[in-house]
Amino acid sequence: MLIHADSLSKRYGSLVALSDCNFETKHGEILGLLGPNGAGKTTLLRLLLGYLKPSAGRARIDGLDCYRQSVAVHRRLAYLPGDARLFRHLNGRQTLELFARLRREASLARSLKIAERLQLDLSRRVRQMSTGMRQKLALAVALTPDVPLVILDEPTANLDPTVRRDVAELIHETRSEGKTVVFSSHVLPEVEDVCDRVLVLSGGRIVDSVRVSDVRRQHRIRATLTGPLAPPPASLAAALEITHHANGEAVIVTRGELTPLLGWLAEQPLGQLQIEPIGLRAVYERHHRGGPS
Repeated sequence: MLIHADSLSKRYGSLVALSDCNFETKHGEILGLLGPNGAGKTTLLRLLLGYLKPSAGRARIDGLDCYRQSVAVHRRLAYLPGDARLFRHLNGRQTLELFARLRREASLARSLKIAERLQLDLSRRVRQMSTGMRQKLALAVALTPDVPLVILDEPTANLDPTVRRDVAELIHETRSEGKTVVFSSHVLPEVEDVCDRVLVLSGGRIVDSVRVSDVRRQHRIRATLTGPLAPPPASLAAALEITHHANGEAVIVTRGELTPLLGWLAEQPLGQLQIEPIGLRAVYERHHRGGPS
């Protein structure tokens, strides 16, 4: 495992910012951190980066203690903060050249290639760039080093939808190189599109951990019945939750593949049928009122 958090906690006096956090990530995985502002995402990232000392528990990256061996840990990761600051008097190319010289794991050729894919004008000085352009430049810096772990905090903030798709492709390519990516966001559709596994945080705790591929197989079926619903076969029953309502409607939630269920539904006395994917939003809304953006 590349990342291992064991009962990781952070307190500020009586304020609990993170409590009893336990998780692991393997190499070549995109792990999403999902939750509203104040859920504990940034605190968790700062503990992994060694910027904060845990109040309890510990975090390790590649077997190294994130706080006590933070210098060695930083050689194994690249980090894009949510409020990336760049030298305003440099132009884009000079910025990429500077960071390529600072890190032996970085390649100027690679950063220039990423900047080109993001259609970034490198001749412009940072102080003359829009917020979105500066975010592209920071991404080109963060995705360049050849390290096993990339941590991205709100990487698509201030980017238009087209560029967000490009960033998603770059992140998937990073995973295909065997690297692990930690992707922190409150934008649910992006997390669902990009990540392999998602940790849902609320009130400083990890309240759920789901694989996106599993969530995408789940569906909610709303059916108006014209007669009694027959019991499902045993091969389907374990993956179904069926709720009957007084108005003659039944709601069926399936955690497995939809196709085997359709044959059974075709034999039932149904007036109307509506099938909708549940997705990550339903998982989120189990722990938070309303939905994220």
